Amino acid sequence: MTQEWNTHGLLSGRGLRKQYGTQDALAGVDIDIQPGEAVAIVGPSGSGKTTLLHALAGIIRPDAGEIRLAGARIDHLSEKKRSELRRREFGFVFQSGLLVAELTAEENVALPMLLDGVRRGQAIAAAREWLDRLGLRGREGSRPGELSGGQAQRVAIARALTHRPKIIFADEPTGALDTRTGRDTMRAMLAAAAEAGASVLIVTHDHELAASLPRTIVIRDGRIATETEPVARELAEEPA
Repeated sequence: MTQEWNTHGLLSGRGLRKQYGTQDALAGVDIDIQPGEAVAIVGPSGSGKTTLLHALAGIIRPDAGEIRLAGARIDHLSEKKRSELRRREFGFVFQSGLLVAELTAEENVALPMLLDGVRRGQAIAAAREWLDRLGLRGREGSRPGELSGGQAQRVAIARALTHRPKIIFADEPTGALDTRTGRDTMRAMLAAAAEAGASVLIVTHDHELAASLPRTIVIRDGRIATETEPVARELAEEPA
């Protein structure tokens, strides 16, 4: 029986399937992300969690099923339209940060806005504001090689937030950081996302991080196995 669309959800997927060769990466996933919600997706390697994130973010198309953002279907859009959607409505934080080495911190943060036609002065001003909020005042002119791992990841977070996206997609955002730096960085990201009113969807192997979020989705063999409420929220609640 096909589930009805949740009209209150910000981002929804129904019957999502994706196959690589003979392997089912997604085997019929139904999911809803609410406005302002922070959700962790966990599961063993190869379970389909990153494929799910990439499908919901419009990076790849599912072989079957539908994805809707604020009620509008997005999975059937052209690559050009999905690229525009990712640039305007979504923000991304990856494990390595993926900063441009030749650009300063403020230029890296401003880059998505510049590519979208925002005037340089306006984009740089917005970039500086978010860098300040994330504790990087004075590092605006630093290049990635001059920053610590945690600082570089905060630049990536600022870049993801500066155009005020509806959703932040984070793929193993603490994977390259030590435990304390990872916790501090995630507290900063969750606080900044909440301030911006953005939902957050995090794929992670870090069960402590997952337990700190209001909702955790466990995926195995391309299917959602369980959804759990948190047993601890100290990561989000501790002062940064």
